Amino acid sequence: MTLDLANYPTLAKANTPDELRKLSQDKLQQVATELRQYLLTSVSQSSGHFASGLGTVELTVALHYVYNTPFDRLLWDVGHQAYPHKILTGRRERMPTIRQKGGLHPFPWPPESEYDTFAVGHSSTSISAALGMAVAAEKENLGRKIVAVIGDGAMTAGMAFEALNHGGDIDKDLVVVLNDNEMSISENVGALNSHLARLLTGSFFNSIRDGGKKLLSSVPPIREFASRAEEHIKGMVVPGTIFEELGFNYIGPIDGHDVNGVVDTLRNMRNIKGPQILHVVTKKGKGFELAELDPIKFHAVPKFNPNASGLPKAAPSNPTFSAIFGDWLCDMAAIDPKLMAVTPAMREGSGMVKFSQQYPKQYFDVAIAEQHAVTFAAGLAKEGLNAVVAIYSTFLQRAYDQLIHDVALQNLPVLFAIDRAGIVGADGPTHQGAFDIPFLRCIPNMVIMTPADEDECRQMLYTGHKLNCPAAVRYPRGAATGATPNPTMQDLALGKSRQVREGQDIAILNFGILLPEALAAAEKLNASVIDMRFVKPLDTEVIDKLAPSHALFVSLEDGAIMGGAGSAVGEYLLASQHGSKLLQIGLPDRFIMQGTQQEMYAELGMDCAGILSNVEAFLGKK
Repeated sequence: MTLDLANYPTLAKANTPDELRKLSQDKLQQVATELRQYLLTSVSQSSGHFASGLGTVELTVALHYVYNTPFDRLLWDVGHQAYPHKILTGRRERMPTIRQKGGLHPFPWPPESEYDTFAVGHSSTSISAALGMAVAAEKENLGRKIVAVIGDGAMTAGMAFEALNHGGDIDKDLVVVLNDNEMSISENVGALNSHLARLLTGSFFNSIRDGGKKLLSSVPPIREFASRAEEHIKGMVVPGTIFEELGFNYIGPIDGHDVNGVVDTLRNMRNIKGPQILHVVTKKGKGFELAELDPIKFHAVPKFNPNASGLPKAAPSNPTFSAIFGDWLCDMAAIDPKLMAVTPAMREGSGMVKFSQQYPKQYFDVAIAEQHAVTFAAGLAKEGLNAVVAIYSTFLQRAYDQLIHDVALQNLPVLFAIDRAGIVGADGPTHQGAFDIPFLRCIPNMVIMTPADEDECRQMLYTGHKLNCPAAVRYPRGAATGATPNPTMQDLALGKSRQVREGQDIAILNFGILLPEALAAAEKLNASVIDMRFVKPLDTEVIDKLAPSHALFVSLEDGAIMGGAGSAVGEYLLASQHGSKLLQIGLPDRFIMQGTQQEMYAELGMDCAGILSNVEAFLGKK
């Protein structure tokens, strides 16, 4: 897919920030208009993140116009909003490949471009990284500027405020752009606020302000009165008192879609020393009415027709594992009034919309605050409530200390419903759920379950919910297998597997959703297949039973090999002194790039053909 640049004559002259900066400022609005249309056309034909980028078009143009990127460092938080940034930094022609195997990375990625100054994917990291860069810039003394762009949602995470607290304390030159796309403060945007922001960033105002502070610093009572008066007046005019208290000079809010206003404000801010906050108000989905009306639905989109009345209907498919979890949650809440479900801002992705509507008093969205989510659940469990934490595998990484210290150490019965476990596909290395089995398996008191289909997922959730200890059920992104879940919920025997095929010499121990691939390979190998179900406690009895007649065990898991389920099997084989050999198949010791799940399974040797190839190579056969 190629896009005719004749339709974008001004944008064609700005393939890089250097070219953009050669344009006169009166051309910037046209650049923004064409950039938004280019983004709309590109994503509609290739799929990808959409609404967030539409909202940052003018801001992106202004940042690259004012700052000398890549010498000046520009950091994007999360990365959903960075598609316009990719288009303006020499990757315009490759946009049709974004999120595809071998194509553009879905988020800012330093190996891809010198303009991507820091790898991102999880939220709320930008201010911390930018502060570190600001310290380095001061030591270089080359005049390098550092700018972090953080979305309003990411500001709910504790890490962002930790960075603000530190940044205000050490007083380094740093600009934090708060990209606020919430409707609640839209009335603050207008000529008055834009004028005020420009005034507050002007050299005259700041020279008076800084000079006045120096003059009054030797007179404590007057200094205190002046400081309180300034805070009071500013608190009435702009909502920036909290940032001022943290040591940042607050500017805004300004209209983030007024590209010239943003340019003027940023240009003034270049000359201000110390940590600065620029509050920019934007609209998610700006310029495409359907995305403006429903930014959640248009956050990430498949290929679609921009002239149609909505997104195309998805082809009929099996329910997702997330939907299976959501249905179980509602069914469980109907019989357990003590059930309390917690999510760190992933209601839609985790399949919790129906539950949040039917059981609002038992539903808690704690925003992007994974650490708080886990310890909050621990507090619920400590007082006798039945806490369920719905969380993506890679997001659980962010709450590891809380998982160990606040849940497992006290042996509290918190159930972790771990979504997006294993290969997730297009979101790439920041979101592949590779590490949850290794990092959970080493924690005392944990029970870890790996369902092979929808019914096992449902029964495992019920089993974990009933256990009097921490438990985790991990399941993948996307459609399930087509198995019909049993509406009746029942406990599974703890640490017990089930044999699904009887064979000779080779036993495939399957952990999770790759069971169909294991069975297909077993037919050609005449191998036994065990649906292990539990990583911890491991079913050692089935290993003891099979070891005398099976010379080779093959562990298969959609997770990291190092420290994973196969490692548990290897540890037991070694301790029990069985003579059987072990072949571990799973994710190798490297970060896995983007691509569809099936593409990556094939590349990593985890599908039927890969299992056969691995076994033959292990046994020394051609």
